Amino acid sequence: MRITVAGLGVSGVPAARALAGLGATVTVVNGIDGERPRAQAAELEPLGVTVRLGDGDTLPEGTELVVTTPGWKPTSPLFVAAEAAGVPVWGDVELAWRLRGPDSAPWLAVTGTNGKTTTVRMLAAILEAEGLRTAAVGNIGVPLVDVVLGESTDRPYDVLAVELSSYQLHWAPSVRAHSATVLNLAPDHLDWHGSMEAYAADKGRIYEGNTVACVYNVADKATEDLVRSADVEEGCRAIGFTLGTPGPSQLGVVEGILVDRAFVENRQQQAQELAEVADVTPPAPHNIANALAAAALARAFGVRPTAVRDGLRAFHPDAHRIQHIADVDGVSYIDDSKATNTHAAEASLAAYEHIVWIAGGLAKGATFDELVTKSAARLRGVVLIGADRALIREALARHAPDVPVVDLDRTDTGAMPEAVREAARLAEPGDTVLLAPACASMDMFVNYNKRGDAFADAVGELTARDR
Repeated sequence: MRITVAGLGVSGVPAARALAGLGATVTVVNGIDGERPRAQAAELEPLGVTVRLGDGDTLPEGTELVVTTPGWKPTSPLFVAAEAAGVPVWGDVELAWRLRGPDSAPWLAVTGTNGKTTTVRMLAAILEAEGLRTAAVGNIGVPLVDVVLGESTDRPYDVLAVELSSYQLHWAPSVRAHSATVLNLAPDHLDWHGSMEAYAADKGRIYEGNTVACVYNVADKATEDLVRSADVEEGCRAIGFTLGTPGPSQLGVVEGILVDRAFVENRQQQAQELAEVADVTPPAPHNIANALAAAALARAFGVRPTAVRDGLRAFHPDAHRIQHIADVDGVSYIDDSKATNTHAAEASLAAYEHIVWIAGGLAKGATFDELVTKSAARLRGVVLIGADRALIREALARHAPDVPVVDLDRTDTGAMPEAVREAARLAEPGDTVLLAPACASMDMFVNYNKRGDAFADAVGELTARDR
């Protein structure tokens, strides 16, 4: 086939390499020209791949299939041209699914506005504790195309823990998971999807064709609605997770214990202890919800209760996800730079009682009234940074007028040390200084990792000053 790959990057290069290895005539189009794309082109061209840099709009003549990397909007001229020509468009995940062999490992799939990566890594840790060969893949880790093509040569996987973004799900109509979950739904990436309805619909694709369990969030009715509307295999069950006492066919929490009333013999009257809340790191409410979702998927695959406990104990979250940096003068400093939207920030703020909040950046069209209203009682003070900080300041003025606010009128990377110093001034012993920006980072930093690193460095300056 004559196949066009849209975009280079983390998933485009493996897709082009795999397709060329399978005998396709491959052309890669990439809208950006520069040092890194040229290096990637140099890697692909010896394989017979044609790379067009600086032109991502034109559909190459004779194209029979387009394989796109995540992030390219459905309204991109390339896809409009493909639709007009009757050329199908697959995502890299769809390509991987279609390249699977007959004995490929089943997928346990995870999506949601927030918590995907943590949940997938928790799930992989639980599966490993069961003694299964697995990997956390998809939107994290090794590209799925490389994984499925490697299954025939390496020791085969027993099961895969697969993170899927809304972008990937949009272009993956054929994917059929063993079991899957939508962790939560909140407005995000609406500029890409066009509406909240379209965003939710793409997230809901993860439930299509599930064979064993569709796992939903009892506290987020929208996730249950997606389960109800999904076309699943006969016998597939709806399994809820809740931070409260679980009902039948649910996992939940009872007196500090994570329990299962879904995968037990008599779920009407019995519950199986899985782990303690203390086994979850950190034991913040939203992270306990992540653990319950991971446990539900693992139990759907037949994992023993002891493996759930052992896997959760072995799991440690990635940096910049509610990461404790240091205690200084009785104040705890927490880096949750990964909280790049209001939904994530709300969960982070709910984990602490008295908070000096460092927030701001690129709002991506978000509004902050609901976030501030829900969190106002916890706020000792707020320090604002970034391009769209005025939106948060105005919401604070409306809904938390008595909370002290420091508005740093700067968007350079040097703002972070000043923000930390101001937060330290506002904080009292027993408080938490929390970086949970509720915004993207690109106005000031390359990514949220660099923003979190800057916060940690600034906290380090405080501790050095104390010494």
